[in-house]
Amino acid sequence: MSDVSEVEPESGFYALPGDLMMWVLIISELLVFGSGLIAFLSVRLTDPAGFMEAQSHLHRTGAGLNTVVLVTSGWLAALAVRTAEAGKIALTRVYLAAASLLGVVFLTIKGMEYAAKSAAGITFETHPFFTFYYLLTGFHAVHVVAGIVILGLVGWKATPRNVETGTAFWHMVDLVWVLLFPIMYLLG
Repeated sequence: MSDVSEVEPESGFYALPGDLMMWVLIISELLVFGSGLIAFLSVRLTDPAGFMEAQSHLHRTGAGLNTVVLVTSGWLAALAVRTAEAGKIALTRVYLAAASLLGVVFLTIKGMEYAAKSAAGITFETHPFFTFYYLLTGFHAVHVVAGIVILGLVGWKATPRNVETGTAFWHMVDLVWVLLFPIMYLLG
């Protein structure tokens, strides 16, 4: 049996990119989102026809566009990690700024969707589907805002480790949307 002090730095938790505490945050956030999605799917089982009818009021094209926007943003964030590792700090900052800008585009499209729902009189109380819709997509939007702030901070102090840590959070935001999109917008 080996002593903890004998663990090689590139094994176990030490092999994770970025900071261990960021991974604790990411995993806890994924558990929260996962619990919300499980609750959504469970309640959906009680009224599949009502959920399908409520879902028909969503703007799938805008949500699809938002998926492309966030995935592209995640790609730019990954490029930022590569350029930070190569010591190209100016280019790293450009990639982080572009990823953040796409986060703003995502929020703009999401805001337009919320405004359209509001104009149609669709609220949290319209149907349980919309309770989950607003809670899950709203919670995700808050994470997009947090991710934009994090990318800005790591761009300011653009060391390879900082960039890795910040983009790990951004990739979590992407992953959550890639799960929310089909479940909320496409599941028939």
